[in-house]
This record gives sequence, structure tokens and C-alpha cells, in this order.
Amino acid sequence: MTTRNRLVLTVYAPPLASDDNRTLAAVHGLERALPGLRLEWRVTEKRRLAVLPQRDAWLTEATTRGEFPLICNGDERYPVMISGHHESAYVSPGGRPQLQVQAKLPLDAAVIAAAAEMLEGVAEGARAFWGHLTPDAAALDIAYQIAPTLEGPPSPRRGLPGLKLFEHIRSPEIPYYLGWLNFWSPDAAEAIGFPDPARDAELLSRARRTATGGWVVRLTDTPLDLDNPAHLDALKRAYERFPEIGGRSTP
Repeated sequence: MTTRNRLVLTVYAPPLASDDNRTLAAVHGLERALPGLRLEWRVTEKRRLAVLPQRDAWLTEATTRGEFPLICNGDERYPVMISGHHESAYVSPGGRPQLQVQAKLPLDAAVIAAAAEMLEGVAEGARAFWGHLTPDAAALDIAYQIAPTLEGPPSPRRGLPGLKLFEHIRSPEIPYYLGWLNFWSPDAAEAIGFPDPARDAELLSRARRTATGGWVVRLTDTPLDLDNPAHLDALKRAYERFPEIGGRSTP
């Protein structure tokens, strides 16, 4: 499976504590969303797969060390994996360290059908501020929106807006960028001003409320493809609607 045929799910959450149950909750949320998925394998130091007969206990013990190790489904033909790592205060918004949890999944009909449930399950399990699920092919365009050039500011492609580096965003509740599916916690939704019934009718038609009062908002009916002019227009409209995203508005 090439990276162009992959979906990447990423959420940003508070750092892990030693007695945290959010690692397990995020893994269980992903498994519940995709029928038949079991993430019971780890990758050894020799880059080989090893089964985890007591997966939950192993993850719980790793959490006491502040770790969210990579686990996967053990199927190299249909790989699904999830892991997390901490971002230091120096490169995080508001000078507050964060946990970044990321899952990688095949871009196929089963995953697409379960995409909203997967994003909600991982984000709510991790108690994330915000997150997204996006085809990997769009990642390069996102990178161009953020990465500074030799001349200074970023040079985005396709007419997309330039976004601030993460450490220059004033609070962790403000999303860094948009994806195909977007998870916004209640605090993140409030920070960007969503929803406004008068302005967000189209987005609300593709949105769902989560169990904790957050939102999963789908920008396009099918996975985001920036070679599709309609998809590119939808992404541009969303950036215009939410200038706070990416730190573009002035408080």
C-alpha cells in the first residue's frame, strides 16, 4: 500500500499522566469503529512483528512511563497502526506541551464508511482539543501551508492560505489546519466560532455532534482530493469562514 492510498488520523491532546487511561480509550475507540479490527501487535527492535497476548496491560504499563507505543493489526497487506508522542512546550501552542496521537489506515471503502466514528473514537478517547482525518496525498499541501521558506513566510500551493507555525498559535484549542474530517472539542469549536446557524448550514449538513459535545465536521462527501476543483473550493471556503484556524486572525 502506497502512502497515496492511506488515510492519516491525528489528534492533539493534553500530555499523558502516569495513571492515565486515555491511551487505552483511544485504542478501544479506533477498534470499536472498524468492525473486526484488533490492534494486538507491536514492532520489535529488530523491526519484526510480535503479538501482545495482554495488550491492555502492556499499554497501561507503558502509560505509567508517559509512553504511547506503536501497536498495529499485524497485517502487512492491510496495515492499521496507532501511536502517540509528546510535543514539548517549545514547539506547542501557548507554550503548553501536548500529546499527538496518530493512526494510519488504508484508504478503502470500509475505512471511509467508518471514518467519522474512528476520528470521534480516538479524539474522545484521548480527550483531544482537536484533530483531523485526511488522505495522505493532501499532507504535502498542508506542509506547504506551514513550512517557512528561505525568504521567510510559507509559500502555499493551490491558492491555500499560509498558516503559522504551531508554537506561534496562542492556545492549544485553536486548530493548526483543516483536514477532510475535522474533530473540534467544545473549546475548539468555541475558539473558532462554530457553529453559526446562519453561516454554517452547509457544514452542519455534514457534521455530527459527539458524546462530549464536540463536533466531527466533514468538508467533502468523499475523501479530500485537492486535484478536484470542487474539493479545493470547499477547503478554501472553510479557511475563509474560520480565520482563527492556523493563527491567521489578530486577537
